[in-house]
Amino acid sequence: MASLETPICDFGWKAIDFDLPGVDGKRYNLASVQGENGLLIMFICNHCPYVKAVRDRIIRDVKELAQQGVGAIAIMSNDPADYPEDSFENMVKIAQEHAYPFPYVMDETQAVAKAYGAVCTPDFFGFNNQLALQYRGRLDASRKEAAPADVRRDLFEAMSQVAKTGQGPTEQIPSIGCSIKWRAA
Repeated sequence: MASLETPICDFGWKAIDFDLPGVDGKRYNLASVQGENGLLIMFICNHCPYVKAVRDRIIRDVKELAQQGVGAIAIMSNDPADYPEDSFENMVKIAQEHAYPFPYVMDETQAVAKAYGAVCTPDFFGFNNQLALQYRGRLDASRKEAAPADVRRDLFEAMSQVAKTGQGPTEQIPSIGCSIKWRAA
């Protein structure tokens, strides 16, 4: 399990559309998930200890950001052939167990992860209402274990700023997590 860090935010980079199946039986694209004040696209999975450590915080932050007009979606791009815990059936189970307040979709071909340049789970992409990238950083100081409860909420604060001003913070700390599990070429 290789740990990787996300690259620096490429401010203004435009979100790329997709059409992916959700665990709820619906299909999702940018227009169906974009909020009035922005969009948070998260690359996560079921098995990654970095994601497991912050799953409850992701849910909390997405719920609070929704109240500020920020939409959200979680994309699972790992190869489930090598990581059965990340199968579509297990995605359905995890989303139901944790009552995900956002669509959880599968990027079976991994084309979306490649188009976005996703490198790890979790990997967060925060867009303004023009779908221009404004945040590519961490959720908070958590790693494989959750940070203390009173830790600074980097992602939440950044996306709140994006919702209000359309601009993300210039100082961002990269996210860290397990590498995306790419299919063999």
